[in-house]
Amino acid sequence: MLDMSFGDKSGEDEIPHWCSNIVYAVIGSISKVLWRYRVEGMQKLEELHEQGGVVVVANHKSFFDVVFLWCSTMPRLRIRFMARDTFYYKAGGLLGQIFARCGAFPVTRDSADRTAVKRAAKHLKNGEIVGIYPEGTRRGRGNLDASLHAGVALIARMGKAPMLPSTVVDVEKIKQKGKLPRFPRITVKFGDPVTVGMFDFLPKAERLDAAAWYVMRECFALDRGCPAEDVDMTALFPEAKDYRQVFLDHPIS
Repeated sequence: MLDMSFGDKSGEDEIPHWCSNIVYAVIGSISKVLWRYRVEGMQKLEELHEQGGVVVVANHKSFFDVVFLWCSTMPRLRIRFMARDTFYYKAGGLLGQIFARCGAFPVTRDSADRTAVKRAAKHLKNGEIVGIYPEGTRRGRGNLDASLHAGVALIARMGKAPMLPSTVVDVEKIKQKGKLPRFPRITVKFGDPVTVGMFDFLPKAERLDAAAWYVMRECFALDRGCPAEDVDMTALFPEAKDYRQVFLDHPIS
């Protein structure tokens, strides 16, 4: 199922939708009632998807990020998420079966997982939507520090697809350490598309890093409701190169 179609335009064998529809009916209904989530900018994803594959890029603040982002496009559009491979072995493999039937496919964290990269590029070329969290882990929640991975730009280039920044606003307020669950109103936002070709003015060795840096800055700007220039990427990713001055000198339109 990891290599099968999930509602793409290739005409290949397709993953049956009954499992994902059941999951969406249950989780989507609960999420709509408890958190009253709404979606902004959905038309941008729809317009891009009419032309082909799309990489949906998002910042990662909570496990609930995936839930709301996935539900926000269902059932008409279906995002295929790259999910940490260790999830696929939980509950005796049952969780992996559910993930696979909902279109997700595994990636080995903190490694050059060529199989996952090639699989993601294949799905994009077939006109599918692939969801990626370039930080690799939940910010401030996991046992690892968030870092910026340029693999998202590599996948977009290989799959010849645009990157669409997105975010889930206030999702981190649902469950905070030591506190009972809360029920803030959740908003899923989609921004403006970015292509790797926009960064051709940079040296070839830096284009992927710069593209990943730029699209992640757009995600945080959406999340905070501020201009992208106001996002302090050095504070968010202290080990990554700071491209702020580069984009001040060469604005991306």
